[in-house]
Amino acid sequence: MPGKAAVTGEAPSAMVSTVDDTRFAERTPQGRLTAQRGLYAGPAPIVSKDLYAELEWGTAVRERGGISIEPASKVSGNTYFGRFPASYWQRWTDVTEVQVEAVVTGDGQLSVGASDIEGDSRVVAAEVVAGAKQQKVTLTAKLDKFYDGGALWLDIETEGGQSLRVEKVRWTVEAPEKIRPTAVTICTMNRADDCLSNLQALAADVSSLETLDAIYVADQGTDLVESRDGFEQVAKDLGDKLHYIKQPNLGGAGGFTRGLYEVAGHTETEHANVLFMDDDVLLEPDLVIRMTAFSNRTVNPVIVGGQMLNLLHPNQLHVGAEYARLNTLEPGQPVTHSLSTADLLGVDEETLKPNRQERRLDAGYNGWWSCLIPYEVVKATGYPLPFFFQWDDAEYSYRARAHGFPTVTLPGAGVWHADFHWKDWDEWHRYFNLRNSIITAALHSPFNLNLLSRVLIAQLVRYLLGMQYGLSATLIKAVEDFLEGPEVLRDGGVAAMKEIRRIRDEYPETKRHKATDVPGIASNDIGIINSAPRPSMQRLVLIKRILDRVLGRSRHSLGAIPIDEAHWWHVATFDTAVVTDASQEGVRVRSYDRAKMFDLARRGAKVIQRLRKEGAAVQEQYKRSMPELTSRDNWKRLYEL
Repeated sequence: MPGKAAVTGEAPSAMVSTVDDTRFAERTPQGRLTAQRGLYAGPAPIVSKDLYAELEWGTAVRERGGISIEPASKVSGNTYFGRFPASYWQRWTDVTEVQVEAVVTGDGQLSVGASDIEGDSRVVAAEVVAGAKQQKVTLTAKLDKFYDGGALWLDIETEGGQSLRVEKVRWTVEAPEKIRPTAVTICTMNRADDCLSNLQALAADVSSLETLDAIYVADQGTDLVESRDGFEQVAKDLGDKLHYIKQPNLGGAGGFTRGLYEVAGHTETEHANVLFMDDDVLLEPDLVIRMTAFSNRTVNPVIVGGQMLNLLHPNQLHVGAEYARLNTLEPGQPVTHSLSTADLLGVDEETLKPNRQERRLDAGYNGWWSCLIPYEVVKATGYPLPFFFQWDDAEYSYRARAHGFPTVTLPGAGVWHADFHWKDWDEWHRYFNLRNSIITAALHSPFNLNLLSRVLIAQLVRYLLGMQYGLSATLIKAVEDFLEGPEVLRDGGVAAMKEIRRIRDEYPETKRHKATDVPGIASNDIGIINSAPRPSMQRLVLIKRILDRVLGRSRHSLGAIPIDEAHWWHVATFDTAVVTDASQEGVRVRSYDRAKMFDLARRGAKVIQRLRKEGAAVQEQYKRSMPELTSRDNWKRLYEL
């Protein structure tokens, strides 16, 4: 049960239960291992039931834990959450068959469908039931023809005059000799309500909770989760599984690493898992079952990543699997054949086939919105770098891969997270994105400094032409701090966060305003001026825009620009551009400032030239410092323990 001090906040660093009592040990399984559940409705009303089961014809009532099918109806589980990722199980585990179990009442037919790399379907098992009353039905499918792609699912069908109730659907596999203990760790920073909602979702889902040995909440904010009315109840519901920790704000890296740190300090076995989970996601609790079961049956330890669906567009999959182009600082690249911003209820525009990920994909890394890391990876590679946040997930996956631990992004294990393209790029966190991407490139890529310099120069020129002077200063500061060497990571990013915010505060265009309350500009004077198409001869247009800026020439004195048209070649034709913020909640005012442009151009050129000359030596400094930076002792110091 939770301790009083933790619930009431009497002790500043208290945990809900005594950490010293927590021990992670392997346990003997009881029966078969549940790999995933058959669910027929999502965790919230905004989620379409068609993501779980699709009504092909007839009538059915879909509920979370079961489904009632009327006469002459068919429901297919060939959906995002309904599919069993057979290809991934065949590739990464030694499981040779899977069983789908269900409790049925009534008359009808259950069949297991299968797909191949092209999405063509076939039936691999079927059973007709008649007059069933709470009858258990078990169908078996071999995992033997899915190496390159394909999945399994459960279809349910009735004829005229038949009706069927199906519930307690479970996909099970043979259990391993021992079950790996697993802890969830949630990093939170002033998102108390969101974090509490996910704790409540876990507490309410007994099946997923049974697979967890502990839940760590690393609260780094001032608006604390424990301050909410529902916290005391959820702490009681979770009991001694919940460990609530208040710690200094060390960003996402510091919050997630705390889970690794605690498990490593209180485990009796190296065969343990830590499942990272963002605080602001809409959680599908079955993700816990799917990821932990998969990890329990992989032949060798792998990082198991969950997929991200877009919260503002719940039917959209962010990406099937991704990688990073390290030397050019480009994260989030879809792997070949990967779905990307795909409507999971729609069809591919080219093939006209449903948007289902049939091909098995190899990921480069996985975001930490949901990502399971085996303790063996920590033992072999160390802890994450104290990056504060941004690129910590990519760096860790690429480091793990170099030690023989690949990342597998598991289809059907998904959470809903705020859509990335609704977040503006011109924010203070861009500093960490740039600085940490350069460090990651130095550690895990050829680190071609000529190529990297061209990439940074191109970014700087675009920012200056787009009158994003604060963003230009952000880039310059990121490169400067990289060149400071590993010492910049000494405090985990706290000083850097404060300094970049101070720097950016000096640039007016970094601030967001209401469209009806733009400083110094009458609302009625701001009309939309649309962009011309992308230039076919970009180099010539680039040279022309640079000359115009140097000479102070412009085509428009004032105008509004939608965010999707805020291209450098368009913005560079304005004296003042009122640009919609990517969040759609306001606007930014970009105004031409010749003096700032020249000053930032000089500073930028100087620091990028330094990077070309000094980058190789600084790269070696980071490589030499890796053992210390990623050590348990370093994180103990940062946690002030």
